[in-house]
Amino acid sequence: MTAPSASRPAARRRPAAIPSFSLYGEDPEPGRERLHIEDIPSRSRLYDWEIRPHVHHGLYQTVWLARGGAAVALDEWRGEVAAPAAVIAPPGVVHGFRFAPDADGHVLTLSARFLVEGEAEASAAFRALFLAPGVVTLPRDDPAVGRIDGLVRQLAAEFASPGAAASPAPAWLARAVVWRLAEARDRIGRASERGHRHQALFSRFLLLVEAHLLERWPLERYAVALGLSTQRLNRLARAESGRSALEIVHERLTREACRKLTWIAAPAETLAAELGFDDPAYFNRFFKRRTGLTPRAWRERQRAAP
Repeated sequence: MTAPSASRPAARRRPAAIPSFSLYGEDPEPGRERLHIEDIPSRSRLYDWEIRPHVHHGLYQTVWLARGGAAVALDEWRGEVAAPAAVIAPPGVVHGFRFAPDADGHVLTLSARFLVEGEAEASAAFRALFLAPGVVTLPRDDPAVGRIDGLVRQLAAEFASPGAAASPAPAWLARAVVWRLAEARDRIGRASERGHRHQALFSRFLLLVEAHLLERWPLERYAVALGLSTQRLNRLARAESGRSALEIVHERLTREACRKLTWIAAPAETLAAELGFDDPAYFNRFFKRRTGLTPRAWRERQRAAP
């Protein structure tokens, strides 16, 4: 994964809340299983090539940029991305794009069942790819580029064909795309090697964290929901990610705090309450311990960035 030089678009008034969609511009449909693919121009052209920052809850999205470029926002990170590249947006990650008019590629959207269904290797690839937001940039002469682009175009053709809803081919091809992208991300050094032990359990833990993050579940409750002891949950988390279960929860909570401070114009005390902190002073200490800055200092630094 590469991080191009950051470039911030002109400042806009912050929204009262981060827009949430099923697909961009469409109302959320909680619980709906989804596999959807469309080419970049079909929707972006309708919005003058700009997809403003938004989130998808319960949906995993990959934007495969085969040609051209885009200014990309992923949570608090912003940068210019040039093809060939894939932008990875797990559920809840704020993402937005300003595409060049000659940009071409596809947007693949998948629901959470792809995280836990299918062969173990496919599930592991899905988990590795969507473990964190990021940009996978490939050299143009990399053989993986042709393979990924070919699979994406095959998937788009199958998805648009009559009877696609009853065919297993789109799901097979979607898993193949995810596999190739995960392989590429790992190969270029931005995703560490993951083991294959207890993959389904760890995947369920990640889904529980997403579902109950703002309820501030203690580790014991996650462990009980998974049928594990706290010690076994920690061993599972370390074996699969190299981090403790609590570190995974705190990392996700910190990302959510950074996201709200970046995108929502509300007092830090209000955002602390939304994140499940009863005591704003404790939230300040938690945030500073995690980032090195107080919430106020973080927000001021974001506003002052060029």
